[in-house]
Amino acid sequence: MAGYESYKELAQHESEGADYVISAREGSSSIAVIAPHGGGIEPGTADIADAVAADHHAFAAFKGIKKSGNRALHIRSDRFDDFPGAGIAERCRKVITIHGCRGQEERIYVGGRSHKVKMRIIDALNRAGFHAEESLKPALQGRSRRNICNRCLSGRGVQVEISKGLREKMFKNLLKHPTREKTETFYCFVRTVKASLDEYVRRNSGEIRRITAPAPFPEHPNL
Repeated sequence: MAGYESYKELAQHESEGADYVISAREGSSSIAVIAPHGGGIEPGTADIADAVAADHHAFAAFKGIKKSGNRALHIRSDRFDDFPGAGIAERCRKVITIHGCRGQEERIYVGGRSHKVKMRIIDALNRAGFHAEESLKPALQGRSRRNICNRCLSGRGVQVEISKGLREKMFKNLLKHPTREKTETFYCFVRTVKASLDEYVRRNSGEIRRITAPAPFPEHPNL
């Protein structure tokens, strides 16, 4: 897969504001929802992460905004060492990352080192009518301790990979940022994952603390 070896390397060759943008905001829970490959890299993932985080959880996204060739901005999830949004991950009890994977089958692959939260999300998604499972492919399992989903205070986060086929069902005109319209499938997915995270927060209320985000990052109006 084309891409850079680290955020530091990417920043040396690409221009923030022209080739990519970083978005972040604080939350009031112990959870962060992050889209490390948003914008044109894995279309739809930043929109999904943003909606799941809402005004409750912390949120961060790295978004490719090139007119074409955004896949060149892809950084492996275990190589985001210098990514400004990583600071949010490291201050939260749990991190949920939203990714897009290939395939026209409507599938969701849930990985990460937080077994209980992972299985809770898989069960909830399947009960909601989605096809969610753990992947047999190591690249989709999110087990590395360096993976951004696991770089949280507990060291155990969740990685959610959504197939292209399902993302195309979540949006009308998936690849057209300004006119990307969300469908009921999108809202059903968001409600389901939010409910699972709310349950985690309720059961672990003693661990919840205020999360202070870094200084605001620039937003791109079309992503």
